[in-house]
Amino acid sequence: MATFSVLGEDTIKIGERILNDFGHGEIAKITYSTELATVKTGKNGNTIFVQNASGFQATMELKVLRGSSDDKFLQSLLTLYRSTPTTFVLQNAEIVKKIGDGKGVVQADTYILTGGIPSKQVEAVVNVEGDVEQALAVYTYIFATSDRALT
Repeated sequence: MATFSVLGEDTIKIGERILNDFGHGEIAKITYSTELATVKTGKNGNTIFVQNASGFQATMELKVLRGSSDDKFLQSLLTLYRSTPTTFVLQNAEIVKKIGDGKGVVQADTYILTGGIPSKQVEAVVNVEGDVEQALAVYTYIFATSDRALT
C-alpha cells in the first residue's frame, strides 16, 4: 500500500514574528555543516565514538522580498547585531512543516532553533536581463542548537 505525503501551509518564525513576505522557490533552508559525531577506528577494530557538540549548530537561510516589512524587520536585527553585538538578544526560530497523509490526518514536522545571530551581510546584484533573484534579500543566521520533532 502506498504512503502519501501532502505538504503545505508551512510556518516560519524568527522570535515571535511569523514571516510572510517570501518570493519564489526555496524560501527557507536549514543546513548542518558539522557532523553530529566523530568515529575513529584503531588497531584490532577498537573504535571510539565521540559526540561533536558543534553538530547541533544549524544555519538557516531565509529569502524575503527586498523592501518588504519582513526585510525591514530582519535588517533591523542585523543592524542591531552589527552595532552592539554584546547586547544583542539572541534569536530563536521555528519552521513548522504541515504534513497530511491524504486521509485528513495532519502532523507537524517542527524545527526549533535556539541562540541565533545573523552571520552574513545581505548581498545584492543588479541585473538587466530579468533575473528575479535580484528582488530577494537573503538572510543567513547561525544557531547554537537545533531540534526536530514530529508530532
